[in-house]
Amino acid sequence: MGINNERDIEANLQIGPTDKGMVRIYIEANGAEIPMDFDPEEADEIADEIKAAAKAARAVSG
Repeated sequence: MGINNERDIEANLQIGPTDKGMVRIYIEANGAEIPMDFDPEEADEIADEIKAAAKAARAVSG
């Protein structure tokens, strides 16, 4: 599966701080739970990447 392959999968996404000072991205889909913890600097980098992807997607969709 690649970034351009569409799938009809329902998933729950949660993002928030942990009590250990990390940022957690938590994904739950089809019985699988994927918690991913990042330090705040990594989380900022991920946020920048998401914003850049959103900007690029807007340019493609016109």
